[in-house]
Amino acid sequence: MKSPTTGIEMPINKRIEKLEFRKEAFDIIYHHYYDEFTDEEFTDDWLSQINTNQLYNEYRSKYGIPYPDEIIALREKYGLSANKMSEVLGFGANVYRTYETGEVPSVSNGKFLQQIKRTDFFLSVLESSNQFAIDELDKIRRKIEAATNGWSKFEEVYESFLLGDKKPNEYTGYRMPHLEKIANMVLFFAQRMQPYKTKLNKLLFYADFLHFKNTSYSISGATYKAIQMGPVPKNFGGLFDYAMEKKYVDIELKQFDDYIGERFVPVSDTVFEKSLFEESELKVLEAVAKNFSNTTVKEIVNISHNEKGWIDNVEGFRPITYKYGFDLIDF
Repeated sequence: MKSPTTGIEMPINKRIEKLEFRKEAFDIIYHHYYDEFTDEEFTDDWLSQINTNQLYNEYRSKYGIPYPDEIIALREKYGLSANKMSEVLGFGANVYRTYETGEVPSVSNGKFLQQIKRTDFFLSVLESSNQFAIDELDKIRRKIEAATNGWSKFEEVYESFLLGDKKPNEYTGYRMPHLEKIANMVLFFAQRMQPYKTKLNKLLFYADFLHFKNTSYSISGATYKAIQMGPVPKNFGGLFDYAMEKKYVDIELKQFDDYIGERFVPVSDTVFEKSLFEESELKVLEAVAKNFSNTTVKEIVNISHNEKGWIDNVEGFRPITYKYGFDLIDF
């Protein structure tokens, strides 16, 4: 952004600052442009949104208020539309839809949404509702039972094993971990460059952390940790096995002097599920693919070793909070 006073391009500066939301102050990493010639600070819509998203994340974390991903998943679990969920819960027309698109629920509504994750509690809310005729109530009940009975317990346990706690937090980039999304990210990079395993781990890291840098949210909700070869998704072996089981990718083995390399290639005719991703996420995937298209495994490992998130956490192989996304140096 150019300074409106001097017309000179200004760098983005960051500092810890308290901002208020609903009469409470929270520390965030405040983003702003700085004009060193006039000692003035500016923001634009993009930086203001990054700051606001951080503030909302801190408020949700403090009070256990569900994030948009959780609110969408809750409705999908019961097989109802956003309008119908608003009716069932007594929120008023379209309120549930605004929660799905980022409006922060009140603390009381947030706690209520956490409670209705339990199917028995949600059904009791439905039964006590006076808004529906008996035949419509029965229709909604049958729809909910059909949706919840169709949920595969094996898939649920398997996802929990691979992804851990699915509650959004600073280690998931404030997103619910999404197994299909991760598998499609693997497919995306396999289609673009057929990377070896070590490089693929770094591509996933840069995609998730770059999107967080741009929006205060990750793409996949995956947790990353620092190991000797750079940042990697937690349980990356299981995640890659899942992508292969789903017939998204396959592995080609290549013998090198002292080891065998595993190269990820797309399964023929497999289609990348673009609909799973927001426009901002697709742009980041493309940017990461372009940036590292000709980068060797050794080069991308060395690049990742310059990232503060890796440097500060490699001792003990600790998980990396997404707040390090704001410190990315290669973008």
